[in-house]
Parts: sequence; C-alpha cells; structure tokens
Amino acid sequence: MQIIGTHMSIAKGWDKTAENVVRMGADTMQVFSRNPRGSGYRDPKDTERELFQKIRREHGFGPLLAHAPYTMNLASAQEKVYEFACTVIREDLARMDALGMENLVFHPGSHTGIGVEAGIRNIIAGLDQAVTGQEKTMVLLETMSGKGTEIGARFEELKAIRDGAAHPEKIGVCLDTCHIYSAGYDIVNDLDGVLEEFDRVLGLSLLRAVHLNDSMTPYASRKDRHAAIGKGTIGLEVLLRVMEHPALKHLPFYLETPNDDQGHADEIHMLREMLKSRKEN
Repeated sequence: MQIIGTHMSIAKGWDKTAENVVRMGADTMQVFSRNPRGSGYRDPKDTERELFQKIRREHGFGPLLAHAPYTMNLASAQEKVYEFACTVIREDLARMDALGMENLVFHPGSHTGIGVEAGIRNIIAGLDQAVTGQEKTMVLLETMSGKGTEIGARFEELKAIRDGAAHPEKIGVCLDTCHIYSAGYDIVNDLDGVLEEFDRVLGLSLLRAVHLNDSMTPYASRKDRHAAIGKGTIGLEVLLRVMEHPALKHLPFYLETPNDDQGHADEIHMLREMLKSRKEN
C-alpha cells in the first residue's frame, strides 16, 4: 500500500494529531515546524511525545515531513529578513531532528531583485550555518512555481544549491506536482520526459517526498494555486499516473489540497480505491 498523508495542524497536540491521522485513513503526515506566518512554535511535552511515537509505531506511519514557515526567506538580501531565516532553519532543523522527523522541507526563497545567483549564494550560506552533517533529519528543497523572483522553479537552480552546500548528503528534494506544472514541466503530456530531466539534472535518488496537488492555474502559469485532486488543470488521471510511476511509487505522498480534514479523508479514500482498482484491472 502506498504511503499517503496530508498536512495536519498540531494545535491540539502531537498525540491528538496522530490519532486524527489514523481516523482519516492516512499513514503519515506533514506539519509546520512553527507558525507558518510568524515565529512562534510549540514542541510536545514528554508524555505527549511518547504517546505520539507509540501511535506512530503501532500504525506503521511512513516518513514524517515538517514544513518550514512561509516567512522564511533564505535568498533575501535584507539583513533582518535573512537573519530571521537563518535562525529559523537552524533552530527548526535541530528541533525536528530531536523529534525524530525524517524530513524538513522549505521553499528555497525569493531573491527580490538581487538576482538568482546571489540568491542561491545566500541560500547556501544559510544552509551551511544550520546543517552540521550529524543530523538524521534530511533538509528538502521544494520545487517551486517560479512566481515573481522565486528560486527553485528550475531543476538546475536546486542542483546549484545542493552542489554548493557543505553537506550535500543531507539535502534532498520534495517534488510538488502543482508547482512543477505551473513552472513549465509538462507532467500532463510528458511525465516520463519530466522525470528523465529531473534524473539528468539532479538524480531521482534525491527525491524523498511528493506534494500531491492539482493546480487551479494553467500549464506554465508560474502561479502557486493548489486545487483539490481531480478539480484542476492537471487532473485525476495524471495524478494517479504520478503515484503509479515506477520512479515515484515508493515515495510518501502528502496532500496540500484546499480541503478540511473530512475532505482530505475523502481524497485519501478515493486515491486508495482507484489505485487498487487500477492494479486489479
């Protein structure tokens, strides 16, 4: 059975969140490493952490994914913004490692006018002050849509970040289906070609997770607008092919679709049933 999870809030506690994951029919989850629009964070108490880990073991959760806040911009040339981003990635990587999270994903950032190369240099420096090389948690660069001055819409940009880092062995990639389609990688008509290009530039072995999202906007729109599964311009059939692809099917898939918990539970059930039916036929 494929590993399917969704983005969860830990506002009611890590243990309660794990219980909700089980009720939804998911077998993994993504959470924010701290407030996605601010700077505050909440770590579990010892009893809460122990119960969370117990539920996780008993139900065979797949790899867990933490998502860094949207306010973190490691590509920025503004001193205060950059210092905040460096603090966040350093603190959150240490915290997620202590919590046993397998992966921490972040949006590489926006260069806001200084240029892609300068932005990439800032990202590398920010990673180098955070990643010691001793962590068990992997840091994942997310593929982006390329809106504005956003870095990470081209595979070559992610490669430049990883290649320049002091500990590239601790850096992987999270592929977002909505983002790469919006960035101009045509997974609808040429999924094999896109994955071949990814493998040529970065290497498929670096893929650790997939954000499974449909897109509200057309191909190559360079906009980041997620749609519910089968309700956007990518479509259900293509997303099923993504999940079934030999190069991807072993990975955990995380839904970031605009739904509530029941909507995500319905999506997970639908995906599992359709994958099962296609396999039987």
